[in-house]
Amino acid sequence: MPTTFRPYHPDQILLLAPDLREWVSEGHLSHQVSDLVDSLDLGSFYAPYEGDGRRNAPYEPSMMLKVLIYGYATGVYSSRAIARNLEEDVAFRMLAAGNFPQHRTICEFRSRHLEDFGRLFVAVVGVAREMGLVRFGTLSLDGTKVRAKASKRKAMSYERMLKEQARLEKEIGALLSGAVSIDAEEDARYGADVRGDELPVELQRRQARSQTRSEPQPEGRAALQKSLWRARPEGSEQLHGPRVSDHEDERGGVPAVL
Repeated sequence: MPTTFRPYHPDQILLLAPDLREWVSEGHLSHQVSDLVDSLDLGSFYAPYEGDGRRNAPYEPSMMLKVLIYGYATGVYSSRAIARNLEEDVAFRMLAAGNFPQHRTICEFRSRHLEDFGRLFVAVVGVAREMGLVRFGTLSLDGTKVRAKASKRKAMSYERMLKEQARLEKEIGALLSGAVSIDAEEDARYGADVRGDELPVELQRRQARSQTRSEPQPEGRAALQKSLWRARPEGSEQLHGPRVSDHEDERGGVPAVL
């Protein structure tokens, strides 16, 4: 008797609009980040855009903050990695709600609001600590709650809280400095406007990939020419550029007797 597999139809169109919030478990950190950011005053992040009158509307600051805080809290510091996760990771996509800012936009937003962003990050982690959380992503917290009534034990808890606050501010400051350094290093490696994981231009469209898979494999003389082409020192560059004609191959050193 043949095996019956569960339905799998990747080309099926969804008839009802999906709610990405339902794709992430209820207790997931991304939900906590979203709720915490929504509960804080974000006026300093909106003020620079007032009266700007720009033609192209900027991304919503609250969305950018949620994506950045969640990324840094989970150990994703590179703006390029955050941009990639906005396409591939459900939690990031839920927080962005259908927005896909490029890595350069993410980096510029952080640079523009760096001081306010650092304070907000500390405030978000502080609220999480007051809720009794012992971890906030990769950050460890002192989940001890301050007692409501005045007492010696409260004074000790308050002193410990101040010490924890200083530790978190230092840790988050180092985290932000590290993120800036990572982006600068990747800009130098790939170029400021290149993410670094792009497919060759001729393979970026689905139709082109399908045609490539369906092309018959060369045989005989053509197969030998193709293997020699790949063996040439500049082969990696040639493979990502436009194909040249056979007479150009001969000028490049491929024997004409082939």
